[in-house]
Amino acid sequence: MEQTPDFSQARWFKSNNSGDGGCVEVAILPTAVGIRDSKTENSPVIVVSRDEWSAFVAGVRAGEFEG
Repeated sequence: MEQTPDFSQARWFKSNNSGDGGCVEVAILPTAVGIRDSKTENSPVIVVSRDEWSAFVAGVRAGEFEG
């Protein structure tokens, strides 16, 4: 079983384009990327691989998720 990475000391950040409303925060570790809700203290962390995160970011930049 794969162990969940420790995000307790991670540096979390959100986009500079974020407003005061709901956003997500991201923390990048050497082995994984954590994603959480910025408005909920102690929000659960969704963990993805760095490769998955890179593919997601590339898709956003390419406009793959625009309606």
